[in-house]
Amino acid sequence: MIGWGQIGYGAVLSAVFAAVLPAVVTRGRRIGVIVTGALAAAAGPVAWNAILRAAHGEQFFTDAPIAVFPVSWQDTGSGVFALAAAALAYGLGPLATEPARRTAGYALLAGLAALLADVYVY
Repeated sequence: MIGWGQIGYGAVLSAVFAAVLPAVVTRGRRIGVIVTGALAAAAGPVAWNAILRAAHGEQFFTDAPIAVFPVSWQDTGSGVFALAAAALAYGLGPLATEPARRTAGYALLAGLAALLADVYVY
């Protein structure tokens, strides 16, 4: 079962990935957008992994038998929760007046960052 230390470590890595990814993809952006994505990318995996921990969801940690992309249900949940957290945070925060397409794009980057951090780093 995943421990709180590993959950925290993964959240930090997801936040770092989510801070770097939009900065690289969009060639910089307002600091509020980057910080919001990083916080959402950390909060989503923490929430999801806390649920798995409380529910004793050990079967969610089985990786797919694909060598180049060994994703598990646990990894996917981290990405989905980060996407949801980012969409809410961006829509209510720094991107509230921006078109929905732009907000969704940034939320997708945060979710992707959390997913990739989960699959490949921890």
